[in-house]
Amino acid sequence: MAQQAVIKRSIASLIGGIFVAIFVFVLLLLLMGETTTFNVVVSLLIAAALGVWVRLADL
Repeated sequence: MAQQAVIKRSIASLIGGIFVAIFVFVLLLLLMGETTTFNVVVSLLIAAALGVWVRLADL
């Protein structure tokens, strides 16, 4: 019977993903200029997507 591979998740990839998400969120808000509700929601979604991508890509 084949053994399943175990993915080891490090704390560094978690911290990197959080840092990237915060940085992208602030950068997008600064680039958009106006802090309307729509701009905040769009920035938050993009930042969350990039943060998750960095977290998963760093495994």
